[in-house]
Amino acid sequence: MSNITLKVNGKTHTLNIDPSTPLLYILRNDLSLQGPRFGCGLGQCGACTVIINGVATRSCVTPTSSVKSEITTLEGLSKEGRLHPVQQAWIDEQVPQCGFCQNGQIMTAKALLDKKPHPTDAEIREGMARTLCRCMTYYRIQAAIKRAARAIAGIRPASEKEVVA
Repeated sequence: MSNITLKVNGKTHTLNIDPSTPLLYILRNDLSLQGPRFGCGLGQCGACTVIINGVATRSCVTPTSSVKSEITTLEGLSKEGRLHPVQQAWIDEQVPQCGFCQNGQIMTAKALLDKKPHPTDAEIREGMARTLCRCMTYYRIQAAIKRAARAIAGIRPASEKEVVA
């Protein structure tokens, strides 16, 4: 056991933990954050995704001791009581069905849009390829990402659902 300091969603936490503990367990069990979810435990499905240093990171396979930068979870996207444009686009496009993968989808989409503010359809599919959705809402996810990109750019969102090619 050792003291490890983590900065999560703008708050600093010092915890006495086993340094090899997966970050996901610390976020959920010690910090009571519900965004990142346990899916496969192998870093393959994406349900546990958080953003570290601008990179969508699988927290289930990331040892807590390896994290030296601020961690952003789903709970950290909203600012001043307002949903992040990606979160709002998810609602507007009615993306979730079962909702299990949505943390990973939203966090991966946020990291994608931070790197590519105006992604093409192919770039969206490539950027989201490793984040799995059991309900197969991939077209709605793609539409939501396009809507969020417009909102972030300050372009008024279309009143109808986004058409995905």
